[in-house]
Amino acid sequence: MLDKAAHENFPVAPFFLPRAWRADLMAVYGFARLVDDIGDGDLAPGGGDAVLLGLDAAATDDRTAMLDALEADLRRVFRDAAPGPRHPLLRRLGPTVRRCALTPEPFLGLIEANRQDQIVTRYGTYDDLLAYCELSANPVGRLVLGITGTASPQRLRHSDRICTALQIVEHVQDVAEDLGRDRIYLPAEDLKRFGVSEADLAAPSGGASVRALIAYEAERARDLLDEGAPLVGSVHGRLKLLLAGFVAGGRAALRAVAAADHDVLPGPPKPTKLSLLREVGATLRREG
Repeated sequence: MLDKAAHENFPVAPFFLPRAWRADLMAVYGFARLVDDIGDGDLAPGGGDAVLLGLDAAATDDRTAMLDALEADLRRVFRDAAPGPRHPLLRRLGPTVRRCALTPEPFLGLIEANRQDQIVTRYGTYDDLLAYCELSANPVGRLVLGITGTASPQRLRHSDRICTALQIVEHVQDVAEDLGRDRIYLPAEDLKRFGVSEADLAAPSGGASVRALIAYEAERARDLLDEGAPLVGSVHGRLKLLLAGFVAGGRAALRAVAAADHDVLPGPPKPTKLSLLREVGATLRREG
């Protein structure tokens, strides 16, 4: 599961970070990936994760039951009494939680976002989507600040902007993949505004109205990234480089979407490593 870290828009725990930070970030990433894989039905076959969480192997297809079992195992991480967590990824998370004095709320938010995915497949308004991102994305940035001991009210606000932006970038890139799961993360009010139907999103390539819609959502994500980017300038050293990488990952992905003329339906446009490095440099110069 942790090998999926290599396929994100930005490095999850790059080599230049202190070893303790890398270990803690990968522990959090392992949990987040497990939650998403349960919610998306992407677990390894055989039911091993269900058994590890104390369920019958056949329960692996019952996403709600799996998320409930995962929440119960998460609560064992924050409980001093025996028994400890069952799943090895939760056992790995325990030392990070204790060392960094992390609270349950961000982890519970990630689980709740995936519960929401089981019953909500369309979002009526942009505010509805932002509320979803508050659960699905913003906890990750808050955990990064917790792990690095740099949380403050202003930094948390900036982090939330960046994380929401990165979530929207993924939604923009993955329109076709999400539709294949019967999910649309583009607000219905925006589809109506641009005259886009669900059938239009299922086409092999996007027409002018679809591309205009994607450009509009991409601009929203870009604005959020710009609002959150001062976070980079508020920290120093290797953490500055890490956060610049997050912002740059979003900006590079948006450039890839623009380079595809905002036609994301054939597949998600992805930035090259060179374009990502250029964006990291630009972000550091801008927010330095």
